[in-house]
Order: sequence, then C-alpha cells, then structure tokens
Amino acid sequence: MPGHPDPRLLRAFVTVAEELHFTRAAMRLHTAQQALSRDVRRLERELGAELFVRTTRQVTLTPDGERLLPYARRVLQAQEELLAAFDGARPLLVDLNSPGLVTPRRVLHRARELAPGHELMARYESGLTGAAQELLAGRLDASFGRFAGLDPALRAGLDHQPVRYEPMAVVLPEDHRLASLAQVPLAELAGETLYAGAGNPRTPEWTGLARLLLAGRGIEIAPPAPLAVGEEEFQRIMARTRHPVLAVVGFPAPPATVSRPLVDPVPLSPVSLVWRRGLSHPGLDALRQAAAGLALEEGWLHRPAGGWVPATDDVLMVSRG
Repeated sequence: MPGHPDPRLLRAFVTVAEELHFTRAAMRLHTAQQALSRDVRRLERELGAELFVRTTRQVTLTPDGERLLPYARRVLQAQEELLAAFDGARPLLVDLNSPGLVTPRRVLHRARELAPGHELMARYESGLTGAAQELLAGRLDASFGRFAGLDPALRAGLDHQPVRYEPMAVVLPEDHRLASLAQVPLAELAGETLYAGAGNPRTPEWTGLARLLLAGRGIEIAPPAPLAVGEEEFQRIMARTRHPVLAVVGFPAPPATVSRPLVDPVPLSPVSLVWRRGLSHPGLDALRQAAAGLALEEGWLHRPAGGWVPATDDVLMVSRG
C-alpha cells in the first residue's frame, strides 16, 4: 500500500491534469519542467499507477489518473482550508511600494478601520515586480501596482482587483523651464530625458508603462544607473542628473523640485490590489472591501475624457472591474 502522498506531488499532478501540458503547468507552479516531471513520476511510483499517457504531441489522463483527480482535488482543498483556519490569526503583510504613494496608503488605512480586530502591517518593496516574488513565496500577502506589467508567469499565481486609474505627473527641478506651468502637456517634454526607473529590477512594470507612454513623442527614458536605495540617496542622484522624474499625482516632490500633472493626453497609471491566488484572510477581505469602497466614493475607476491607458492594461482593468 502507498504511504501518504506529499501534497506538493498531488498539486503537481492536478496542475498537469488541468493543463494537459507540462510546460504550461510548470509555468503555473513557477518551477522547472524537469522538476515537475520528476514529481509526477515520483507520485506514479508511490501509487504504483501510471497517471498520464505522454506522446510528443499530447498529454492525456489514464483511467487511473481520471480516478485520482477528484480525490487529489479534495485533499488539496482540505489542506487550503486547514491553513486558512489558522492564517487569519497572523498579521496581513501589505506592501505599499513607497511611503509617498497615496492610493495604497488610503486603502490600508480604510481597511484597518473595517477590520480593527486584525493586524494589517505595511511593507515597502518599491515595485510590484519585486513584491510579486515575495507574494508567491508567502513572505508578503498583498501589494499594489500595474498588474498587466507583470510577467505572465508571475501573474499566473496571483489575483488582482482594479483600484484606480491614477493620473500621472512629472517632478521637475524648481528652476526647470516647465516648472512655472500649472500642468505640463506631454508635447512640451519633447527633447527631455525622463527618469522612469530603468534598470531597477523591482519596477520594470513602471518602466514598461513609461516606454508605452513616451514612444514616438521625442522623449527619452534615462538609461539605467546604479540603484539608489533610500529617499535621501534618490534625491541626491536626481539633483545631480537633473532629469525630470515620471511619477503620479500626489507623490510628494523632493526638496528643490515641483510636481506638475501631465496633460494632452492625461496619462493614467492602472493600479490594482494584488494578492497570492488562493489566499484567505480576513485582512485581505477588508482590503478588498476598502479598495472597492474608495474606488466608488472617489471615482477612481472612472477614466477622464482624453485619458490615456495602454490597451493591454485596460482589458485587465475592465475585465475585473
């Protein structure tokens, strides 16, 4: 008789059974295809049964595989319910990206009001790509940012809820030629070089948004530079390069700089609440409720006339809005 199968092996089996494709299943599980194949073969050895018929063209379930699938799903569901029963007692770790971002902070503060009996603790990972790795590893529970900008392999293990189309801005040295304007038309930045986090491994989703926005407008993105860690060091680097910085409205301007909204068009940064797929926690429920409530009250998911959003982002935001 077989022993108790490792839930990891059962999860590997169920994922392959759902995808009927080892490569796609490996992407969902964020593992190498060879490691996934080893896990499936190990489960087959432990059970003494062949679970899949593999050919060069397709993967199909054997009769034993069909028989195992509902049992494996129930085992995994029971495991998730067990973990969820104890998960609610621990703090929910919520990444706000940066202390200067208004939207995540407001959602967190509202969620704390809605769930006063649960601890929601802030973290600062700088960007959604950096946070996504921590979410999948279980070291963070929720974050905020541009979900469409994540690698599809990361998105496969995450879920999201649209929160806001956040208007974008430019931070300028206070003696910059455009600093006296109340709003800065994008066309006025032609010939400028903007800092948009290029080279920062934690924020490629933001740099990618900048590339889409600035393409064909005669505006360059500042090349990668040594990563500045900490507010003081970032301010020092920006003061030395004097590059305008792409930001969002409400982001606090550092000393000797001014923040101006961008217009013609109004570029919008799509912000989602993002969490690990399958996570169950009362704090997450409060976060989702807070995000939905603020979006409704403040009109955060209303796109202003002339607003610009990449089509790929718009599809994800609308499909979950």
